[in-house]
Amino acid sequence: MSMNDAPRSVRLHIGFFGCRNAGKSSLVNALTSQKMSVVSDVPGTTTDPVSKSMEILPAGPVVIIDTPGFDDEGGLGELRVEKTREILGRTDLAVLVVDARKGLNNFDRELLGLFQEQKTPCIIAWNKTDLVTEQAPEGVGFRHEVGENVRQIRVSAKTGENLTPLREMIGQTARAMEKTREKPIAADLVQPLDLVILVIPIDESAPKGRLILPQQQVLRDLLDHGCQVLCVREKELASVLEGLSRKPSLVITDSQAFGLVAKVVPEDVPMTSFSILMARYKGVLKAQLKGISALRQIKDGDRILIAEGCTHHRQCGDIGTVKLPAWIRTYTGKAPVFETSSGLSFPDDLEKYAVIIHCGSCMLNEKEVIARNEKAARRGIPITNYGMVIAQVHGILDRALQPIPEAKEP
Repeated sequence: MSMNDAPRSVRLHIGFFGCRNAGKSSLVNALTSQKMSVVSDVPGTTTDPVSKSMEILPAGPVVIIDTPGFDDEGGLGELRVEKTREILGRTDLAVLVVDARKGLNNFDRELLGLFQEQKTPCIIAWNKTDLVTEQAPEGVGFRHEVGENVRQIRVSAKTGENLTPLREMIGQTARAMEKTREKPIAADLVQPLDLVILVIPIDESAPKGRLILPQQQVLRDLLDHGCQVLCVREKELASVLEGLSRKPSLVITDSQAFGLVAKVVPEDVPMTSFSILMARYKGVLKAQLKGISALRQIKDGDRILIAEGCTHHRQCGDIGTVKLPAWIRTYTGKAPVFETSSGLSFPDDLEKYAVIIHCGSCMLNEKEVIARNEKAARRGIPITNYGMVIAQVHGILDRALQPIPEAKEP
């Protein structure tokens, strides 16, 4: 996989924010050397977030997001501002674009407050410096106090002034963030040359001609660590285990096959699922483990949200709309009401749900996964994970967590 083929979920998400007519779209186009966004002199030209995966040196593979003006007005304007707030939840690095002739206004300061609240690194790009005259009023440009950990730079999307230093500033910030984000998915659970079995069902819901993202990521993670990896369908797992000359050090299965795999894999062989490993990788394992207890309190008529981070064509036997609801009804003996969400949309009115069951979030970046979990926590709504729920209803959750050290910590 080349850098430019990297999935969005592992790319740094860079959001450009600011007021209408600050020149966000012009700066994005100039910075990326592409006409990514429509620009004009009319305030509010960008009406919806525009995102694009690309490679910007020296930052590498990133997702650039151009947002509507944060000072938009009227009914539609309020919706656009709300969409901009939503984008913040998945922004790793924020670039606040400010008209250098005017300085910071209350909307800019509100954005800076939101960046600080969400611990989002920020760069202020003082744009339109080509229009700043010597007679500019005191207090514009760099003279504003903007708080700690906020870098600033004068730029001009029109003349190209300081575009290269801005790219370098973004790249430096990105590299610093990547060092803290580099972590294994499963490789630290085993040793080099250990045998690891990946159980990958191939059924009507499996994509044609390829593996799904968490399977690819775990496979590459283990190979990079020097492990021997054996991929097998659940139907052949028993025969494969019988033919091995040594025990595998770990079995990782698709959660849907948990029941069958648990019966086939010997008790002394550690076993877990891709979904549980993804919760660990995204930093929400402990929070989602706490949410599993909510299943025991489910009553008839309770609403349960099944949330997925991707959009896909649902087929017969779909995990989110068919299998999970059936398993939960059997486990609880109750008749809850199931609702679903998918893709980048996540409901705001979470209070109506008794529990949220989220997918492994392989298509969401870590920032958004954590933001969703924190949003549920603020509302007091328990949130858990596909793999944890499936293991729980099959009576094997303790076994599925046994290989993971963090699951044993208080």
